[in-house]
Amino acid sequence: MRIENLDAYTEKLIDVLKRTEISKGDIKYNYEDGIKLLVDIFTEKKKAGSKVYFIGNGGSAAIASHMTADFMKNGGMNTVSLYDNAVTTCMGNDYGYEHVFSKPLSFLAGKGDLLVAISSSGKSQNIINSIDVAMEKGMSIISFTGFSDDNPARRISDVSVYIPSHKYGIVESIHNLILQEIVDLIMECDGVSL
Repeated sequence: MRIENLDAYTEKLIDVLKRTEISKGDIKYNYEDGIKLLVDIFTEKKKAGSKVYFIGNGGSAAIASHMTADFMKNGGMNTVSLYDNAVTTCMGNDYGYEHVFSKPLSFLAGKGDLLVAISSSGKSQNIINSIDVAMEKGMSIISFTGFSDDNPARRISDVSVYIPSHKYGIVESIHNLILQEIVDLIMECDGVSL
């Protein structure tokens, strides 16, 4: 197989990254100010000792699991993993897959904690149910979504990071990149050289 333009994918990824939308309510931020907002939110939660929950399905689950570890180890934050196999299968079996994250959140999370919901489509019912529980609990909610710009997760989150693409690889790559950028900036703020 012959590939004509090896740079095309990277160029597309950079183009979509430049068009990424970070918003809080009706306020839309440019990329730099949006990243600052996100770093400020995570830093505030770190100082308060709040718990941070990352959730997602499929590739987004891998990102959520990875970031649970990175924000704990490198960011010094109180992260909680909802990806224990026994717990996940128990919740799925007893309450249905649409509650695999919301049920543990209802048991574990508290007011002032942070939910980071990662979903390419922003439509997964288990993500929406978790956001609903987070709202009931008085948690802060940041969603990382893509695909349709009016997806449900984006609409009901406190802060939205929206990737304007319908390609899983592009959306997931940018979600991972932005979250990695946030934790690296937190490390810089803590005086850790990168």
